[in-house]
Amino acid sequence: MTTTPETTPVRETATVEQLEQEGDVAADYLEGLLDIADIGGDLALDVRSGRAYVSIEPDAEDAGSLARLSDPNTVQALQELTRIAVQNRTGRFSRLILDVGGSRDARERELGALVDAAVARLDEGANQASLPAMSSYERKVVHDLVADRGLVSESYGEGADRHTVIRRA
Repeated sequence: MTTTPETTPVRETATVEQLEQEGDVAADYLEGLLDIADIGGDLALDVRSGRAYVSIEPDAEDAGSLARLSDPNTVQALQELTRIAVQNRTGRFSRLILDVGGSRDARERELGALVDAAVARLDEGANQASLPAMSSYERKVVHDLVADRGLVSESYGEGADRHTVIRRA
């Protein structure tokens, strides 16, 4: 991160090589955690949309153990720990995304259903529809889904109370 003359932090865009390095560091960290927990899993690394993505898929015999790790709150906590490990190793802020056993895809489907319900409220005459508070990544997913439907969304609130409001353009 750099600062402007006004001392406002500005995130520098990471190169593909830097993002691949983030993925490698994250994979090493997560492999260590899985070893400590005696849970087997395969890690996959990818770079897309300016972020490193790390996925953990369960081994057949450890599917139950890894399924317990795929709770959204647990994935979020593991993601934050992994980001800190990456930042400590690389010296750069990380926007890494972690997926455990397809939990991100499942959550994106849930968010799609929330957006569909909000759009239905708009179709019934509401001026706007508010969604529950969620993480910045989830709000980004919602903003993308809303834009795909030709609607407008904005985030409001602070910290853990930050939520998205949807309205017609």
